[in-house]
Amino acid sequence: MRREDVRPLLEQAARPLPEPDLADAAWSAGLAIRRRRRRSTTIAGVVVLLVIAIAALVAGLSRNSAEVVPPDTVPSLPAGYIRPAGQISGMDFWVAPPSGSERFLDRLATPLGDSLRLPETAADLQSEQLQEIAAVLLSETNGIYRPLLLGANARWVHATIELDPIATGPPLGSGAVSPDGRLVAFPQPRGVVVIDATTAVTRRYSLPVEDLRSVSWLPDSARVLVSGPTAAFRVLTGAGGFGEESVTQLRWTADPYAATAPYRLDGGPGRVELRRYSLNGGWTLESTLGLPASSWVGQTIAAGDTAARLFVADRLPQVQTTASRPQLIAAVSTAQTTPSRLLVLGETPAATPPPTPGPAAPDAVRTPGCCFVLGWYDPHTSLFQVAGWVLAWDLETGQVRRVTELEVNTVALGPGIAG
Repeated sequence: MRREDVRPLLEQAARPLPEPDLADAAWSAGLAIRRRRRRSTTIAGVVVLLVIAIAALVAGLSRNSAEVVPPDTVPSLPAGYIRPAGQISGMDFWVAPPSGSERFLDRLATPLGDSLRLPETAADLQSEQLQEIAAVLLSETNGIYRPLLLGANARWVHATIELDPIATGPPLGSGAVSPDGRLVAFPQPRGVVVIDATTAVTRRYSLPVEDLRSVSWLPDSARVLVSGPTAAFRVLTGAGGFGEESVTQLRWTADPYAATAPYRLDGGPGRVELRRYSLNGGWTLESTLGLPASSWVGQTIAAGDTAARLFVADRLPQVQTTASRPQLIAAVSTAQTTPSRLLVLGETPAATPPPTPGPAAPDAVRTPGCCFVLGWYDPHTSLFQVAGWVLAWDLETGQVRRVTELEVNTVALGPGIAG
């Protein structure tokens, strides 16, 4: 083929094909660009909306809880729950039934029965040992005291040992029974006597101080604190640590009942201190409370994560009294998860009629010293003594129940009280 024939042939082959429209091509390219921009704008808008939604959610969570809609269901409360009467120093408080009304309260059943008195008969501890002590009494003849032990099985036994009186009279206090319910300790002039109810073995430990009034067991039931108004000691009654002395002198205060373990509550108005006892460091400060305590009565007795002791206040604006100074049981929590609580002991003024027809109660007004903490029925039920009665305060419900009427002057309670 000749070169000059190529061009005519190409023009002849291309003649049937449509000619391109440059305007249409430009328009199509513009539409494609606009679609791409719209997609980018839409994606950006979605991202912005998501950011706004997340920010709104975070802001809603951080708002004051008062703006949050509460749930439809109300938290359940224990059966028999009583609402507190108010607050004292930031603690909820309840008011106990007034003096004279104890016999009309619901009863908490224990091995003590309806009325606690010296038993007419009791087996000899040498022939019938106890596995767990529920209560301890003292019988007295010519100024000499003899122990009577009540077991968790409601059986009475007597120990043959004779005990001397102490400066305050009967040598028996709230902290007498060990946490395991096996041992009972009695303060004596210049010493302490310990009876093992499971073996009937009695031991006497000598101390260099005449005036001793209080005993308090450590949680291991192998050591007991013995104290008076001038000195305090730790006495080893079981297996001790390497090189541990049988008697160790401790720091003391003028309050003979303050040396308690594992916790002690004491201090003055506006600064009450909760301290924990350890073998190496003695009592170390755990927390302070602004309670209006002017004086303390009895011992600090702990169970679970609560330590309880009774204090007297000079005045109490939240609860008016007419003839007596306010007395309160402070149940102070040793854990942040459990609230502390107060129980105000009520009074029955002479002008108030008794619950049933008849003469007014002779001891309608509770005077300081009439009442103190005795122990615990369980980790949330504190047992305390008022004039002529042992009562139980349920910390979870606020209820106060009667345990037993007292026909004796002194009693110490042990873990066997729960049967």
